Amino acid sequence: MNYKLYSSEGCHLCEQAYILCQQANIDQQVIVVDIIDDEKLVELYGISIPVFEHINTGEKLFWPFTLEQLKEAIREF
Repeated sequence: MNYKLYSSEGCHLCEQAYILCQQANIDQQVIVVDIIDDEKLVELYGISIPVFEHINTGEKLFWPFTLEQLKEAIREF
């Protein structure tokens, strides 16, 4: 797994972000992290989800982003 997608159950924007991951053919490399289980993550990302993160570099892409922006971020990460 190379990426995390910070999310929350019932978040329609998070669902859209995951669909973009599928369209970029990286969904098998993405760990979906539900922030609700971690107070620190809620504090960090509560109003920002979905947030896409490269696990090794810590680089993040905050919503809103397009498929093209996601692909560019993957190349740059």
